Amino acid sequence: MTHSVESRRELRPLRCGVIGVGRMGRHHARKYAEMKGVELVGVVDQDDERRLAVAEKHGCRDFTREEDLLKAGVQAVSIAVPTTEHLRCAGPLLEAGVACLIEKPLANDLSEARRLKEIAERSGAVLMVGHIERFNPAVRALQRAQDDIRATGQPGIVPRFVEVHRVSPMTFRSVDVSVVLDMMIHDLDVVLMLMGGIEPIEVQASGVHVLTEHEDVCNARLTFQTPHGRSVANLTASRLALKTERKIRIIGENGYVSIDYAAKNGVLIRRTANSLPMEEIREALRAGSDLSDLNYSNLVTIEPLQADDADQLELELTEFIEAVRTGRKPAIDAEAGYMNVRTAHRIMQECRKDW
Repeated sequence: MTHSVESRRELRPLRCGVIGVGRMGRHHARKYAEMKGVELVGVVDQDDERRLAVAEKHGCRDFTREEDLLKAGVQAVSIAVPTTEHLRCAGPLLEAGVACLIEKPLANDLSEARRLKEIAERSGAVLMVGHIERFNPAVRALQRAQDDIRATGQPGIVPRFVEVHRVSPMTFRSVDVSVVLDMMIHDLDVVLMLMGGIEPIEVQASGVHVLTEHEDVCNARLTFQTPHGRSVANLTASRLALKTERKIRIIGENGYVSIDYAAKNGVLIRRTANSLPMEEIREALRAGSDLSDLNYSNLVTIEPLQADDADQLELELTEFIEAVRTGRKPAIDAEAGYMNVRTAHRIMQECRKDW
C-alpha cells in the first residue's frame, strides 16, 4: 500500500528542541520526549551540568548554541530562557521558518514583542506564546459550558464585570520585572480572551514597589467596549502576600462564574426562572412586598464546571504541535501575545505616573 507525499510527511516525527532547560524548560523537554509523533532532537542551555543531565535523561543531543540546534534540523522549538533573551533566541529561528513556542510573556520590551511578531508574520513560521492558564481545566470547562449554552440559542455568559486575584508570597524569582509581567500577565491573557480579543479602551492602575525596583503589588481596572456594551475587569496581583490565591470571578446579567485556578475547579450559576416569574418578582419588589420567604436558590441553577484532570503543559504543547503540523493559527498567536504585552505596559505606565 502506498502513501501520498502528504501522508508520509504526517507520519514522520516532528523534530523538536528546547532552549533553556531550567525550571520550566526541563518540563517541556520531558513532554516532547514522551509525546507520540515527536522526536526530541536536543536541548540548549549555558549551564553544563543542567544541559547534560536533561540530554542524558531523554536520550537527546546537548548544545550550547541555538544555531547548533538549527543545524541539527529542528522544526519546532520551545523557548524557556529569561524574557530578555527571547528576541535573541527566537529571532533567527523564526527567520529560518522554525516554529517557536515562547514562554510568557512574549517579551519584556514592547518593541521586541513587535519585532518577534513581525518576523513570524514575514517568515510564516508558527509563533505561539505559552500562557498556560488558557489550558487550565477549569478555563477549558468554562469554554465548553459556554459552547453548550450557545448551542441552545442563548448568548452564554456575557462578562460585565470580571474580578481577578493572583497573589503569593515572594519567591525571589523574576524579580527583574514588574509583577504585571511576572504574574498579572496570566490573567490579562484570559481576560482579553473573555472580552473577545479586544483591548481595553481605558486603563487605570496603581502599583507599589517594596522589595524590588518594579511593581511588587498592582491593581488595574480595565474598561472594554464590547459588542454587548461596556465591561470592566479589575485585576490584583501581588508577590508580597502571606498566602497564595489564584481566582477569577465573571459576572454577567445571565450568569456568574467563579474559578479557582490553583484547585482547577469552578462553579457556574445561571438564572433559571423564565421571564414571567422574574417580572413578577421585580414588580413585587417595586411594590415593596415582603419576599423574605422566597427561596433565592429556586431562581438559579448552580452547576460545577466539568473540569477534567488533563495536564496543562501537555495540552499547550499538543496545541503547538498541531498548529505546526496543520499550519493553522495557534490558540495564543503572535498578535495575542503582543496584545498582552501592550496592555501590560499600559498598566505599568499608569502605575508609574506618580513615582
